[in-house]
Amino acid sequence: MVEELVAAGVAVGCAGAVYALAAARVVKQYERGVVLRLGRLQRSVRGPGFTMIVPFVDRLRKVNMQIVTMPVPAQDGITRDNVTVRVDAVIYFKVIDASEAVIQVEDYRFAVSQMAQTSLRSIIGKSDLDDLLSNREKLNQGLELMIDSPAVGWGVQIDRVEIKDVSLPETMKRSMARQAEADRERRARVINADAELQASKKLAEAAHQMAEEPAALQLRLLQTVVAVAAEKNSTLVLPFPVELLRFLERAQPAQQPGATGGAPPAAVTESPAAVTGSPAAALPDSGASPSEAGERDAPGASRTGQD
Repeated sequence: MVEELVAAGVAVGCAGAVYALAAARVVKQYERGVVLRLGRLQRSVRGPGFTMIVPFVDRLRKVNMQIVTMPVPAQDGITRDNVTVRVDAVIYFKVIDASEAVIQVEDYRFAVSQMAQTSLRSIIGKSDLDDLLSNREKLNQGLELMIDSPAVGWGVQIDRVEIKDVSLPETMKRSMARQAEADRERRARVINADAELQASKKLAEAAHQMAEEPAALQLRLLQTVVAVAAEKNSTLVLPFPVELLRFLERAQPAQQPGATGGAPPAAVTESPAAVTGSPAAALPDSGASPSEAGERDAPGASRTGQD
């Protein structure tokens, strides 16, 4: 009899141990346990730690409450301005209600992934190419709202959505590169023209200032010569400005009276005889009469008369 009681106690103990092992569950800190008893949801969600369920009656499903990072596959689409692009994104979400995530949707991860792909294609069709390239913050907010609206009923909260990359066709890349190059060249020309205008104004002011002091032009020329000679060139091209010639021309009449110390020389007038080329024009002014000048011009004739 005692042996039977001992055997029965051992059997009960073994059954209890098996029951305890079958009913024991451990829920991690970042998880929550949803219990379905005979297919019916138990409103009490099991928190982290050790918990017990009824074996073969209860079914415990653990739901991860961490933020999930899910890449959205690249989607091909046509923008509003008829440009073919390929856009991929990444979505961050987490479960805020474990019971809703288990009951309302079969697989919340797959549902969020499909909703993200559909919303991304819709955003591509509603946006221009310039918005996809330069105004991503606004598109990210719109994409987040489109995904978050149905996900709220699934017990899922969309934390953030980011567009990672926008792939363009090679022809479009070349066209955009040419456009950017042309725009930069236009700005360079405008800046160069503005610089030329400012330089011309400054040069005009310098020219007016040098016109008041002609010596300043000569000093500027000497500075230019010094700057050119500093380069150790074997050939020196020296410009000779016309203003310097005018300066020398104006200075020459003022220097001649001071050099001679007297009045300027009288002008020499030519007689009519000198213009006609007669021999009398070449005689010195000795006071002789024309007859005497004729006798000196013809000595042979005078000697013959005397003989």
